This record gives sequence, C-alpha cells and structure tokens, in this order.
Amino acid sequence: MNKYITEFIGTFFLVLTIGLTFATGTPFAPLAIGSVLMVMVYMGGHISGGHYNPAVSLGAMMRGKLETAEAVKYMIYQVLGGVLAAVVSYWLVGGTFAPAPAGGMMQALVAEFLFTFALVLVVLTTTTADETADNSYFGLAIGFTVMVGAFAVGDISGAAFNPAVGLGAIFIDATMGSGGFGDVWIYLLAPFAGGAAAAFVFKLQHS
Repeated sequence: MNKYITEFIGTFFLVLTIGLTFATGTPFAPLAIGSVLMVMVYMGGHISGGHYNPAVSLGAMMRGKLETAEAVKYMIYQVLGGVLAAVVSYWLVGGTFAPAPAGGMMQALVAEFLFTFALVLVVLTTTTADETADNSYFGLAIGFTVMVGAFAVGDISGAAFNPAVGLGAIFIDATMGSGGFGDVWIYLLAPFAGGAAAAFVFKLQHS
C-alpha cells in the first residue's frame, strides 16, 4: 500500500501545482511544475519509483520493471490523486483549469507525444538502466524534462504529458466549470503512445 499512497501523493502535488500556477498566470509556471515533480520524485522514488504518471507506469511495465496488475493500480491511484488535486485547486482559487490545444489538434497530439516520449525515456534511462544505477541526479533530470517541455510546447498543447493531469483536470473542469470532455482523448492517446514508444526505444538502446 505504501507504493500506492506515494503515487497518490506525488501526483496530487504535481497536479495541484499545475492548477495553482495556471490560476495565477505566472510566467514561471514551468519552473514550479518541473521543480515540484523533481522534489516529489526524490521523496518517493525509493518507495514506488516516483512515476506520478500513467504513461511512465506503462513505460516501466513494458520495460519489465512493473507487473501489469501493479501498473494498473499505480494508474488508478495516480488518476485519483490528479482528480483530488483539481478539486482542491478549484476550492482554493474558485476556478477550474484544463489543458487544451491552442492551435491545431494534430500539433497538440504531436507535442504531447514528443515530450511524453522524452520524459519516459529519461525516467527509464536514469532510474532503470544498469549504467546509471544509484545515481543522484535522476530527480533533476526528470523534473527538468517536464520544465523544458512546458516552456517549449505549453502554448501549443497545454503541456500535460501525463494522462492523470489531463484526465483529472478535464474531469473537474467539465463537472464544476464550463468545460467538456471533447479534448480528453488527446491527453490520453498521445501520452500513452509516447510512453510506449519510449519503452521500445529504450530496449533498442540497451539491447
């Protein structure tokens, strides 16, 4: 149970930070989001692996580091953490948030795919490869990947790179705000595809 609690907590603070920085409109939101992911990875990496992202858990499962049943449980707790964080963010600031394509749908899909691919590949390389075993920089690498992605494509796709972020935020936006579920498939399909592609490439790199 300790693993699931850790995944819930880490995802909760990641999504909460996204919601609150969205509400304030700070230009430093990507820095805050990457930083909270970094510290949560350091907090829980030794317990659960510090995934906080169903796409990462999918990649770890395909890598052979997580059993299928365990991966499903990880994803459930991650989504629950994301949903609760969106509720708390709504209560704190009085408004909802949700990622959305700023331009074309295909551009958003590709952006989400590419940076989820980069994120999952970095996670697998820094936390599961024999060559990087027992390193102390894995949290920095993971957090910085999300920060870079948020700066790079935040204005294109909303920079979720995480089905728990997309689903949690869109669900609360649709039920408590004025949004809908029309874009949710983008934030499920693209990250899961990116995570699967990263696991495939990781195996090619380390074969």
